[in-house]
Amino acid sequence: MILVTGATGFIGRVLVRQLTETGQQVRVLLRPSPHSPRLPKGVPVEVAVVSLNDERGLRAALRGVRHIYHLASAASQGRGGSLFATDIEGTRTLAQVAAEAEIERFVFLSHLGADRASAFPVHKSKGIAEEHIRKSGVPHTIIRSSIVFGPEDGFTTSLAEVLRYAPGILPIPGNGRTLLQPLWVEDLVTCLIWTLQTPQAVNQTYEIGGGEYFTLRQIFEIVMNVTHTRRLLVPTALPYMRVLFVLLDSFARRIGASTYWLDYVAVNRTCPVDNLPRAFGLMPARFAYRLNYLERKPFLQRLQEALRFPR
Repeated sequence: MILVTGATGFIGRVLVRQLTETGQQVRVLLRPSPHSPRLPKGVPVEVAVVSLNDERGLRAALRGVRHIYHLASAASQGRGGSLFATDIEGTRTLAQVAAEAEIERFVFLSHLGADRASAFPVHKSKGIAEEHIRKSGVPHTIIRSSIVFGPEDGFTTSLAEVLRYAPGILPIPGNGRTLLQPLWVEDLVTCLIWTLQTPQAVNQTYEIGGGEYFTLRQIFEIVMNVTHTRRLLVPTALPYMRVLFVLLDSFARRIGASTYWLDYVAVNRTCPVDNLPRAFGLMPARFAYRLNYLERKPFLQRLQEALRFPR
């Protein structure tokens, strides 16, 4: 049995789908919420509704579990979430309970740049969470990923929506020269699954990213080309961008972004481009070749799909 936290997120849904397709028994950990969870449709999974800080509930949820994928994070919730409660304390509690339950492998999805001394809340929280996992003594594998893209992500999909609604001009963080290394979600999930099949990955930390470096401005331009959108990109200082995100927090969350989005693009988030093929034997997908999900379909086609008319 495999337990997955963060299973309703963009990456978690892909991971759960791939695990079940390979015949794995999956149990997903859902935090108590009045909203219906966005689990993958048609995928057979067990569900445990419990908070990451509920030790007794976690012990019950881990019965029969051998492996854990810990993807849960409050970053996507913006100001409505708590990095301390979820990413830091939640990870500490889960790792301790996992160690007591003699879990065989605890796989944690972190970020490039994770460091408890970081000035950016997301990277700081991930760095502290990594330390809690190592100190717990549970056999673990930590994957530090570059920014991830794919259908319904909080990166390219959000950019496309922002570009769509922008009134002719669009502010971009800093000078737009921050280097990013986008990683295709299916490639990341393949690496996550591979770690359970490799004993050498125990107690190791891997840094992975796509096979290409892009500046943030180049990424904006690529997304504009795919979506056939033209906007004037205006460099804007990070403090002003952060104020803008706070003011537009509710709108940003509706399009899949959050006030922490700037943390991902404020500094270079790269690693050697050969890390993925060297560590996992996998050639990463090309960024520009995988963005067809951003193309807007003609109105009649979208209406037909919405009404489920036969073609």
